[in-house]
Amino acid sequence: MGENINFELKKTNNIVVFKLNEKRFDASIAGFVKGEFTILLHTEDVKKLVIDLSEVEYCDSSGLSAILLAFRILQSNEGFIRIASPTKNVKTLIEISQLDRVLTVCNTVNEAIKDLENL
Repeated sequence: MGENINFELKKTNNIVVFKLNEKRFDASIAGFVKGEFTILLHTEDVKKLVIDLSEVEYCDSSGLSAILLAFRILQSNEGFIRIASPTKNVKTLIEISQLDRVLTVCNTVNEAIKDLENL
């Protein structure tokens, strides 16, 4: 199942945008996404990451845990992360789980990139 995860990576200056092109961000793909984040953040020396969730309609705790993994890796490397364009359901989940206290959520990818450029 893991080999057909659909995502895009774009690098602008020193900011990487990870766009998950999946409707569901749950246990079936969270492990794969964690693997991608680990490889990306440990081997590419990425310090600024935007996770574009505009395509994700459903996210569960395993999806959030993948995002938190990226957050922890970046934090330990003095990096920064932004969540961009979450759908209403995903944004509600982030707020309910109070992750909006540790994760900066931006309405658009451009807003997230601008925010990171100022750091």
